[in-house]
Amino acid sequence: MKMSRNTPDKDDQTSTNKKTISLPISRVRLIMKSSPDVSSINQDALFLTTKATELFVQYLALASFNNSSGKETNSLSYSNLATTAEETETFQFLSDILPKKILARDYLKSLEEMQEDDADF
Repeated sequence: MKMSRNTPDKDDQTSTNKKTISLPISRVRLIMKSSPDVSSINQDALFLTTKATELFVQYLALASFNNSSGKETNSLSYSNLATTAEETETFQFLSDILPKKILARDYLKSLEEMQEDDADF
């Protein structure tokens, strides 16, 4: 009995899945395996994690682009991402990973002020 061509075999599905994602699956696998709790990774779970990551990055980029203003309307910069992470509740968990950039002199000044406040107590 021959298999009909109406039901794709596993190799065809894998090939189709690879075409629908842009991120490198091998890199996602490496990141997932870096967790000590992960011993093996199911191919379906790897594909879904990769696709979900890709969709999340697209959503963050689109939200950041839409929130940008002024002369940067045709580009997306780190500051757009940092502002979105800080000001949008959905992305606030990223605020430690995407902090707003500050100048070294401003940082040193704030450190001095904090030390003065601590000395006052």
